[in-house]
Amino acid sequence: MNMTRDNKPVLITGGCGFIGCNLADRLATRGDQVAVLDNHARAGVRENAQWLKSRHGDRIAIVTGDVRDSIPVIELVREAKAVLHLAAQVAVTSSVDDPVDDFEINARGTLNVLEAVRLHNPCAPVLFASTNKVYGRLIRDNQIARIDQRYQPIDPVLAAGVSEAAPLDLYSPYGCSKGAADQYVHDYARVYGLRTAVLRMSCIYGPRQFGNEDQGWIAHFLLSALRGMRLTIYGDGCQVRDALFVGDAVEAWLAVLDNIETTRGRVFNLGGGPSNAVSLLELIALISQGSGAKIQFGFADWRPGDQPWYVTDVSALTAATGWQPKTPLVTGLGALQSWLTARFMQQRGQEALA
Repeated sequence: MNMTRDNKPVLITGGCGFIGCNLADRLATRGDQVAVLDNHARAGVRENAQWLKSRHGDRIAIVTGDVRDSIPVIELVREAKAVLHLAAQVAVTSSVDDPVDDFEINARGTLNVLEAVRLHNPCAPVLFASTNKVYGRLIRDNQIARIDQRYQPIDPVLAAGVSEAAPLDLYSPYGCSKGAADQYVHDYARVYGLRTAVLRMSCIYGPRQFGNEDQGWIAHFLLSALRGMRLTIYGDGCQVRDALFVGDAVEAWLAVLDNIETTRGRVFNLGGGPSNAVSLLELIALISQGSGAKIQFGFADWRPGDQPWYVTDVSALTAATGWQPKTPLVTGLGALQSWLTARFMQQRGQEALA
């Protein structure tokens, strides 16, 4: 499906966030009109908005609004040729502190988007940013083994990663709210015939990620190293994730969108796969090698819903679209380090001289 044939915009909710702004930039670069809906509540999003406008001008329209408010959602959905829904509350810790707010944003906000599409623009494809947290802790302690500085599953079936066939086990208010939204998006394809697709994402990292302790952990680790700040590791540091560079993630989203007649009604796991799997302790070693900085860190208790191991099986997405991750972890870390250095460390030096 060629999504660039008409002048209607692609709507991105949360389009000034990390993944959203990279998607907006890529779409505008290839010639699409883009409309962004963002409430500008998170750190860095206003800067991302300015970056988008400086690069693309009128090709990107940025509207301040919230998915919890159905009026701006309806107005933008009416005019959209596709909807990429990324607006969300993204931190497990915040969901534990305020589960009602987490539900209103993630579950109710998603339902507002779906209803706007169903009632006002039912032909528009809808892609939803879900999470691997819908699978819960996934593996019991007696199903994993610690080998050197990482956990590995004992079952060889998981060597290729977690597939979409894994049962849902919603854990933490965040997992529940995103899981509910995930299932609503999937069910609106079945019940109402909407052209929806769900992408359950693992750890995405790369430029324009303002990482912190609660979300965007790879950027948080790297920025802490550059600043000489002490890290806190929740758990023992042997927990494993697969990391996906944001440029590859964007190409996956576009592959699903451009092949919507094939991908509609589907759920896909999206991550870096086994070749980009890394434990927290291994990542610290990689960052130390790449930056030359020795990272100081300590340990704290595991957090609710923390997975000791999660690696994505991307074979379903590859079979449906031909997409596969291309950026090795070391290469992606170098790109992120370059951006963080330019954004934070050079600015810090200039402020010190002022």
